[in-house]
Amino acid sequence: MVKNAVFSYYEKIGDTIENLDSIIPFEIPDNWEFIRFKEIWNLISGRDLLPSEYNNQKVGIPYITGASNFNDGTIELIRWTPNPQVITHYGDLLITCKGTIGEMGFNNFGDAHIARQIMAIRNTFNLNSEFLSYCICFYINSIKASAKGIIPGISREDILNLILPIPPSEYQEQVVAYIRKVNVLFDSLEKSLN
Repeated sequence: MVKNAVFSYYEKIGDTIENLDSIIPFEIPDNWEFIRFKEIWNLISGRDLLPSEYNNQKVGIPYITGASNFNDGTIELIRWTPNPQVITHYGDLLITCKGTIGEMGFNNFGDAHIARQIMAIRNTFNLNSEFLSYCICFYINSIKASAKGIIPGISREDILNLILPIPPSEYQEQVVAYIRKVNVLFDSLEKSLN
C-alpha cells in the first residue's frame, strides 16, 4: 500500500489501482506501513476428523476441535489423534472461525491437528505475533459481523484481507509491553472490585 502526498492510500493489484481511504481505520506515522494480512502471514484452515480418528487417551498429537478448547487465551488439550492432516506448530496464533468466532490463543504445546472450526496464523517473517493478536482484536467485531450461515462462520478472505498497521519491530515490542501492563492493572482492579 502506498500513501501519496495528499495522504490518501492506494493499492495496486495487477493493472488496477484502488483508493483505500474508506477502509483505512486511522492515520499512522510515516515510519509505519499498512499491510494486508495475506502479504506477510500464512493462514492455515483446519479439517475435521472422523470420531474413529481421534481419542481421549493421549494417543498421537493433540486435536483442537473448536472454541471449547479455548479458555481465556489458553488452549486446553482434551483430544488426540494418531492421524493428523492439518497441523499447527508451536508459536502459531489460533483463532476460532465457526460457531463461536474470534477466540484466540497461542500454540505453546507443539504440533497439533486443527479442526475446521480453527484457523492457524503462522508468522513467516518473524514479526511480533502478540502485536498481530492485538491488531486482530481491533477488528474482531467487524470480523464477527461478517459471519455467515446457520452456524456462523467467517471465510479465509475475512482474515486474509485485513489491513493491519505495522510499525517498526521495536515499537511493536513497546506496544505489546504497554498493553500487558494495562491488562495487569485491569486484572488488579477487577479483583479488587470483587
